[in-house]
Amino acid sequence: MNVLITGMTLGELFVRYPYARDFFEAFGEYEAQETLPVADFFSMLDDELLAGRGGGREDLPRQLAEYLAFMQQLTEPPVEEVRSITIVGGWDKSGVPENCCLTIRPGEIICIVGPTGSGKSRLLADIEWLAQGDTPTGRRILINGQPPPGAIRFSVEQKLVAQLSQNMNFIMDLTVEEFIAMHAGSRMREDVAGITRIIVEEANRLAGEAFAAATPVTALSGGQSRALMIADTAFLSRSPIVLIDEIENAGIDRRQALGLLVTQQKIVLMATHDPFLALLGDKRIVTGNGGIRDVLDTSAKERENLRLLQSVDAMLNGLRQDLRSGRRVELDQLGLIEGLKHEFG
Repeated sequence: MNVLITGMTLGELFVRYPYARDFFEAFGEYEAQETLPVADFFSMLDDELLAGRGGGREDLPRQLAEYLAFMQQLTEPPVEEVRSITIVGGWDKSGVPENCCLTIRPGEIICIVGPTGSGKSRLLADIEWLAQGDTPTGRRILINGQPPPGAIRFSVEQKLVAQLSQNMNFIMDLTVEEFIAMHAGSRMREDVAGITRIIVEEANRLAGEAFAAATPVTALSGGQSRALMIADTAFLSRSPIVLIDEIENAGIDRRQALGLLVTQQKIVLMATHDPFLALLGDKRIVTGNGGIRDVLDTSAKERENLRLLQSVDAMLNGLRQDLRSGRRVELDQLGLIEGLKHEFG
């Protein structure tokens, strides 16, 4: 590959690999040399410039080839479209087999419920790692009904699964706009300004308090950080499977967050203790003793009860906003009960 690359002109290289320009930025004014073969360009570089980069002239073809290979991995789509994932049961902590073979498709929300320590996080981890009977549970995760190839399972750049954990803290010294632009650039998105605007707008719809594109990411609250990452995952991540751990603690609009991911045809699996969220799902997996105890479809009666929970949830959110805004919370309890009776009869 090195010989083929160095035999091209810079112009030919940039047409075939547009991201190669970033590699040549370190060499200053390269645009005027696009008719030169890459090998000739390397040969005319100043010795002091090369010394400042910490490498020799002979290393440049290898470094360029490695950079292009890495960028190709980032920009190439997954090997095949993910039409479904299937969880094939293993066993719980006592060795009792799990009677489970659950297939999930894009646009579906699957909730994972159970007491603390019952195995919710372990199940999320098995899905994230695309387990093949090689984790403590012995579960297997199939993609489109088949075991995933090793090239996908162990790839860092082409992960099929994105996980949003309970704690989303940034340490990089970037603004929100710079962070999104960096991610969009790595995905070779053309309209970086446009996608940045959309992600900031969507994140602010989810967050309890709005933030600006110029806000440093280190200054975001926990809820704002989670809102930003959900919007970023929805619009920029190529991972078709999204795992969420306890979104109820994130300080964001949970219903809109899930709706955003579903409209982008993500497969969403969510561990939760919140009955409102649990009933929003198409199904829920019940865990216990480290294993899958049951898989329940959300019933028609539960969908009806969700209306009541939505009303209560909206009322509680209103009370939270009153508290945050410094208003007094002097709601008449009897009036609250009568209002609910009137609405749901």
